[in-house]
Amino acid sequence: MMRPGSWTVAVLLAGQCVAIAARASAQAPGASVPDSGWPSYGNDAGGTRYSEASQIDRTNVARLRVAWTYRTGALGHGQHDRKAAFEATPILIDGTLFLSTPYNHVIALDPRTGAKRWEYSARLDLSHGYSEVTSRGVSAWRDPSAAPGTPCRLRLFMGTLDARLIALDAQSGAPCAEFGTAGQVDLTRGVDLRDLGSYQVTSPPAVSGDVVIVGSAIGDNRAVDVERGIVRGFDARSGALRWSWDPIPWGHQTTPRTGAANAWSTLSVDEARGLVYVPTGSASPDYAGGARRGDNRWANSVVALHAATGELVWGFQVVHHDLWDYDVASQPTLLTWRDGTPAVAITTKMGRVFVLDRVTGAPLIPVEERAVPPSDVPGESAWPTQPFSGVSVVPETLRAEEAWGASDGDRAWCREKIAAARSEGVFTPPSLRGTIVFPGNVGGVNWGSAAWDPVRHLLVMNTNRLATLVRLIAQERLALEAQEGSAQDRIRAELALQAGTPYAMRRAPLLSPGGTPCNPPPWGTVVAVDLYSGRTVWDVPLGSVVSGLWKPLLVRLFRPALLTAGSPNLGGPIVTAGGLVFTAAAMDDHIRAFDVESGRELWRHELPAGGQATPMTYRADGKQYVVIAAGGHGKLGTTMGDYVVAFALP
Repeated sequence: MMRPGSWTVAVLLAGQCVAIAARASAQAPGASVPDSGWPSYGNDAGGTRYSEASQIDRTNVARLRVAWTYRTGALGHGQHDRKAAFEATPILIDGTLFLSTPYNHVIALDPRTGAKRWEYSARLDLSHGYSEVTSRGVSAWRDPSAAPGTPCRLRLFMGTLDARLIALDAQSGAPCAEFGTAGQVDLTRGVDLRDLGSYQVTSPPAVSGDVVIVGSAIGDNRAVDVERGIVRGFDARSGALRWSWDPIPWGHQTTPRTGAANAWSTLSVDEARGLVYVPTGSASPDYAGGARRGDNRWANSVVALHAATGELVWGFQVVHHDLWDYDVASQPTLLTWRDGTPAVAITTKMGRVFVLDRVTGAPLIPVEERAVPPSDVPGESAWPTQPFSGVSVVPETLRAEEAWGASDGDRAWCREKIAAARSEGVFTPPSLRGTIVFPGNVGGVNWGSAAWDPVRHLLVMNTNRLATLVRLIAQERLALEAQEGSAQDRIRAELALQAGTPYAMRRAPLLSPGGTPCNPPPWGTVVAVDLYSGRTVWDVPLGSVVSGLWKPLLVRLFRPALLTAGSPNLGGPIVTAGGLVFTAAAMDDHIRAFDVESGRELWRHELPAGGQATPMTYRADGKQYVVIAAGGHGKLGTTMGDYVVAFALP
């Protein structure tokens, strides 16, 4: 799965300190305009993250001010806070904002003032650890057969860290008693749990008709036989299981049976066609495939299922026999193609963008199967080809002569590391001597997904550009590996057992002794692609890796270029009819607005904590607000907090 938590660049870049006019006629503030909500995680069920709200535009965005701030009180859970990440995007429906905290509290707020209306706690058992500590939001469903005023006519669905699906009355926050058992369904029922706390739900469920559809977040580097990534559809009224779908059916299995290939990210729904689009992750374990020979269909794919029955309609695999943790981390983006064809855009950790016919799965941008490097690891058979599209938004190779560093010594160190490892471009298989994986497992494009501007046919994405060093370790050498290497290497690296295979795995962001990435900047960008032509319209650095009290010292000691080097980021963009792109996500704790046509930064505001979330916008009483969850990301190392911040024009 995505494993943002296992991305240890946070420990270095932040923890070490050194880590170092299509819509020109917008309404004036206060003018009488219809209110607009944000009813789903991606605004619409197809995840476009586009809003018709235009009161805030390119002429006045610089005047944005904080309208209100709400504090959730979510932190204060000891060691769990080190993993906590406030990644939620609120939804606005029926005049109320609804959001979830990292610890599965659901909170209802007044969208004009930020005043709390109610709060519900899922009462997690915190006596043990969890693989991830986050919740990206809730979903809403209105029962068309229920009379107005009936409890649970409008209900909220949330998946939890301990794998429950909960239904709440949106008016009161009370559990919907007729759903499952006292308002909840135990998603671990029928699941062979290998490790407590590693089978979770972290993204909002999808809803189509009267079916609520949920995947799972699975720690997939533990072993071959981890939990299976089955997707399930439940009756939205009763909680009864309607269907289940297995991404790796028995016909594609070997012994022992592999697990994962789970849908941990957000699903998209085409309500008119009754289809749900499911992004899946890698089969387990990520970096050793000897026990899961073949292409591992339908892992690393987007599949279209009949939402009412779970029947497979079509599937498209973006990575065959994944050895790089290249999950489909992004929500599929449903859009209309230039000839009117209903389409789905898939953004990937590799930085490749695939566009498919939404009904048939046929590529609308040509896809070519190209030969890629073979594995040199005994027992491994890397797939000989991989699919490439004509749209790519990040670099895919890193050569020794491209090594970067804030000093001559850092550059020399990086050059030596790259030269000693396999580095033959994207899809270079893991090796015993070490492999440069570039882009690394965080992307490319991660769960922040893309935003679609239907007026300018621009697909806007936050990208990461950070190389990872991956090395396989024979299981019999594992004890020695724990003792060898510098203390710095041990801090940086994640060690995965990959039980059931001959090899464990060690991976770490490729950072110099000074803490800066070994690949050239920018290390994070916002990019806009004209999807109809495949042309990159603009690509600008997103934030910086230096912030706060250390900023003047770091810039003086190293170089001003660090301020414009871009930042590794987690979170996504939105686009508005006011011609703006709003995003936070970077390590410097700012939220920014960019001109959607040029990429020019028009506004920024320093948040009280890291904005590792996707913002949203809405109009209430004729006034447009932009809201962001600012609670930081424990593993990314940004400033921690518990804030929800709303901005509006004065």
